[in-house]
Amino acid sequence: MNAAIADIRLTGGWLPVIVDLAAIVLTVLLVGLLALPVRRAGGLSARRRLRRTAFAAVGSLLGAAIGLLLCWLLSDQLNLFDVSLTPMSRAWVAGAFAVVGAASVALVGVGVPRRGVAVAAAVMALAAATLGVNADFGQYTTIGSLTGASVAPHFPTQVLAEQRSGAPGATAPTADGAHSLWRKAVAIGMPARGLVGSVNIPSTVSHFAARAAYVYLPPAALAPNPVPLPVIIMLSGQPGSPSNVISSGQIASVLDAFAAAHDGLAPIVVVPDQLGAPVRNPMCVDSSLGASASYLTVDVPAWIRTHLTVESSPEAWGIGGFSQGGTCAIQLGAAHPELFSAIIDISGQLAPKNGGLAQTIALGFGGDAAAYHSALPEALLARNAPYRNMVAVFGVGQLDTRYGPIAAQVRAASEAAGIRSTLATSPGTGHDWHTVKWVLENALQPVYAQLGLVRAS
Repeated sequence: MNAAIADIRLTGGWLPVIVDLAAIVLTVLLVGLLALPVRRAGGLSARRRLRRTAFAAVGSLLGAAIGLLLCWLLSDQLNLFDVSLTPMSRAWVAGAFAVVGAASVALVGVGVPRRGVAVAAAVMALAAATLGVNADFGQYTTIGSLTGASVAPHFPTQVLAEQRSGAPGATAPTADGAHSLWRKAVAIGMPARGLVGSVNIPSTVSHFAARAAYVYLPPAALAPNPVPLPVIIMLSGQPGSPSNVISSGQIASVLDAFAAAHDGLAPIVVVPDQLGAPVRNPMCVDSSLGASASYLTVDVPAWIRTHLTVESSPEAWGIGGFSQGGTCAIQLGAAHPELFSAIIDISGQLAPKNGGLAQTIALGFGGDAAAYHSALPEALLARNAPYRNMVAVFGVGQLDTRYGPIAAQVRAASEAAGIRSTLATSPGTGHDWHTVKWVLENALQPVYAQLGLVRAS
């Protein structure tokens, strides 16, 4: 795809503004044409024009009602999206269906030009609503992210080689930046911002069919002879791809801001693919759907230790994710305290899920219900308790009525298992990437303290 097209923004920018304006203009024109007499022999009587306008108003109200009914049925009853739509998304759907309802009336018994305006108004209203719902979720920020195009160039081998050539015998800087090697690195300069690139992490042990991953290197990692830094493995939601963490979660800009306030220090972030394809869900277990768990806990850590200058102890490692990725984070973090000491679960599920319960057990656990129940986050937490040195941050949107109670429930279970846990609520957001960005910006102090980047409060 052409880079100029791939970079066109779907949230903010000129495209949504043009589509919204076109929808408004065409809707106003449609209403005006419905109220005007038809220019033909005899025209329309005032009574007939009034009747037609009334039909259009009824069609609009009926359309809005159908839109809201569909939201209720698909989201709240059938749980087709596994999320509850926010009031803003429902308003976009209702508005679009209202225009479609009025346009449907205009298609009956009027001339070709008016039918053309009706069709155009309906199409633009649906396009505006699609962009509006997407902006509400913050899922696809550009056309490139919608099509799965890479959001960062592939890391040259030289960049990773230079990052791996850390100072011999160096240890990570302390929270106040007092380490002598670190002071030397600061003195000779380093980039003001970090660097994002894509990498291929081989599935040597798991043979999991993973897509390209992304790596964020903070300024400290790009200094000459970098010292070992903590690392966070971060996972996208489903449907999705690793690029969502970069483009929708804006993790690079968030951590650049953190690094700017902490002498260039921030965690290295690795975003592997736990899905294999946008609509696949191996549920972060090893199954017939793929050995996703082994990929994330064996292959990915091995690649990180081989190619990046990172601290080796679990006290400097964290795992996090959003939605399905949040479920993976609490699953794998709870199951592997020998690997991780920090968990970031943003709007995660109560249990791994791929369709209904029967299908989930069949696909992910070979039909073994006992294996399924033992893999639930709460069961993993109870089995591995007490945890000696682990923190967890559970994030959720204020408007997320479905996952809010889940976050509170899993947080309570983690507290009972000995994990120092925090529940952070993002104001005015739902089950979306706006919540992710807010949590990354405002709620990770316990994680940073655990990883040794800041003093514990």
